[in-house]
Amino acid sequence: MRILVVEDEAPMAELVRRCLVENGFAVDVAATGEDGLWYARETDYDVIVLDVMLPGTDGFGVLREIRAAGLWAPVLLLTARDAVEDRVRGLDLGADDYLVKPFALAELLSRLRALMRRGARERPAVLTVGDLTLDPATRSVARDGTPVVLTAKEFALLECLMRRPGQVLSKAELIEHVWDFTFDADSNVVEVYVGYLRQKIDRPFGRQSLRTSRGAGYWLRDDRREQADHARPAG
Repeated sequence: MRILVVEDEAPMAELVRRCLVENGFAVDVAATGEDGLWYARETDYDVIVLDVMLPGTDGFGVLREIRAAGLWAPVLLLTARDAVEDRVRGLDLGADDYLVKPFALAELLSRLRALMRRGARERPAVLTVGDLTLDPATRSVARDGTPVVLTAKEFALLECLMRRPGQVLSKAELIEHVWDFTFDADSNVVEVYVGYLRQKIDRPFGRQSLRTSRGAGYWLRDDRREQADHARPAG
């Protein structure tokens, strides 16, 4: 198992490196955010241990760049600040776990083993379907870079659809995820909110990405990919 440690405090970095090597891991150490990014892009790591307080590009910036580059190795954040907003920010940016300094090396090893059991899987912090983007952390939506203002329920409905693009979701499934189990499944609330969404994410942009599968439910398609397929010469 190969681990990248991005830590600017030399004694801490050496302590963590020695502990990991003694437990059978291959370890690379970077002392700056820029070096950490280079290592992450050049090598396929099983886990990345990333300090938040780094010179130059900080840990949040490194994490953002790693995920934007499509690198999905599990990331464990190290932070000296036990502040809720720091933990929330890191997790929203795509971190998998965090550990507050000072910490016990036994706990670090345990958390790393847990992350390795999960393995790397794609989990983008920002959802994208074609040129439609949704950021759950900032509660923002944009179409081709143009901001789209949604109500809380419209946002929740769109997020549900964007998490499973191309998959037909029944009215009952949408009610379960966006409203709750006790909501009347026979009501037309889903149809109403689908109409609201179309007025905001599709019609102003000349799109038809939010589709109805008659008798089955609703689904979101990538209009740009479909347009490109139609434009491609036959043969």
